[in-house]
Amino acid sequence: LEGTFQNKIAPPLVTLVGQGAIDVGIADGTSVIPAVSQDIPIRYVFTVYADFPSIVFAKASSGIRTAADLAGRKVGIPGRYGSSWIQLQALLAGVGLTPADVDIVPFPDFGQLAALEQDAVDAATGFVNNEPVRMELGGTPTVVLALPPDAQLPGNGLIVGDAALNGPTADAIRGFIAATRRAMEEIAADPEKGLEAAFARVPELANDREAQLAVLRATIETWKNDYTATNGIGAIDPAAWERSISFMSGLPDSPVA
Repeated sequence: LEGTFQNKIAPPLVTLVGQGAIDVGIADGTSVIPAVSQDIPIRYVFTVYADFPSIVFAKASSGIRTAADLAGRKVGIPGRYGSSWIQLQALLAGVGLTPADVDIVPFPDFGQLAALEQDAVDAATGFVNNEPVRMELGGTPTVVLALPPDAQLPGNGLIVGDAALNGPTADAIRGFIAATRRAMEEIAADPEKGLEAAFARVPELANDREAQLAVLRATIETWKNDYTATNGIGAIDPAAWERSISFMSGLPDSPVA
């Protein structure tokens, strides 16, 4: 396989995959569900993040230990959109709270980590394999609030356009999925192999080897849960999708048609 990689944010990426301009993309369920409900012809074909990576995190010194402790606190977030916003609503709903019960502080430039470090907010949204990992490496004990297993949203995975699955690229796409699965299995068994592959692709990452290895180890943990333990890495959990469709459909200003 010969691939060309492009960096895109979710909304245009999903559209480009649906149009066939990109063969394979990576998106989470909170992007796929509204897209398909609006007749964008894509399919989610392989799970990469078995657990939803968006989380809320706080300094251990904040006294925040559970989602219920967010009541009345300042929570930094890029804005009221996207996966972090949906995850926050799901996290709060699990303990009987709504966004009205917390003080939402938007950071359109994604500066919520810096705001938390400077104590301008009490907690912030982020990714389980990024901001809290780096804070811990910097010597700041951190609390991570993730969705419980019975409220998990579908994590990031491979998406493909309907036409591509039945067109001349279908065999190559199946090969890409198989290669992704094999790579994940090999990296989970030997993280150093994945790290060296990343350094070969992006050499400057080697300047921060300790942090990159910590991020990779945290990422590997998101690839596995009870469902993949039974059904294999990459398996798609239909119950998680059905639960998420129901939850997202009931949100105010629901993105699901």
